[in-house]
Amino acid sequence: MPEAGTTIPDTVMETPDGGTVKPSDFKGRKLVIFFYPKDNTPGCTTEAKDFSELKAEFEKAGTAILGVSKDSPKKHQNFIAKHDLTVALATDAEEGGLSDELGVWTEKKMYGRTFMGMVRTTLLVDETGKIAQAWNKVKVKGHAEEVLAAAKSI
Repeated sequence: MPEAGTTIPDTVMETPDGGTVKPSDFKGRKLVIFFYPKDNTPGCTTEAKDFSELKAEFEKAGTAILGVSKDSPKKHQNFIAKHDLTVALATDAEEGGLSDELGVWTEKKMYGRTFMGMVRTTLLVDETGKIAQAWNKVKVKGHAEEVLAAAKSI
């Protein structure tokens, strides 16, 4: 799992519009990257909506927001449209992508079944590209507000 003080890998991901984005695109400002399991599921929808609602506050704190999952760009487009999301999303579907490099795409177990899945994780990256704070196995309720407070404090 990612730890504070380490440099975020500069891995390229695909945006819903077919472009690309990587952490260094945000160099010189703070960046929140929230990794979530799947578009249009209850917890993921709540998390993305919560970050969207606070986007202006994050911007005032000099902080960009990027949501990352393994879902396709087309699924991201539908997710954004369905829930009026204002945060940027990226697809990290490639093997060896950012979530793989950070260890947040990992083996999970549920109901006696083993599968690969995204561990809900949020990273606050400082202006130099170092992880300032990491939240692993995130509980969604109140999380966006907690991350905003941390972004304001660095």
